[in-house]
Amino acid sequence: MANCKYCGKEISWLKDGRKYLPLESDGSTHECENYKNSRSSAKKVSISDISPEEIAKYEQNINKKKK
Repeated sequence: MANCKYCGKEISWLKDGRKYLPLESDGSTHECENYKNSRSSAKKVSISDISPEEIAKYEQNINKKKK
C-alpha cells in the first residue's frame, strides 16, 4: 500500500487503460482536496508578463536542442 503525498491517507493504485487511479481502502476513488488546492495555487505566467527578448532566448534554446 502507498500513502497519498498530499494528505497522508493510505491508498492503492488500479490500472485503468493507460492511467492509474488512486483507490481508498474501501474501493472508492481517492479525491484529495489538498491535491486540488496545490494544483490551483501553481504559478501561472501570461505571455504579456515576459519580455520579447526572453521569449526569443527560450525559442533559440529550444531550436538548439532540436538540432
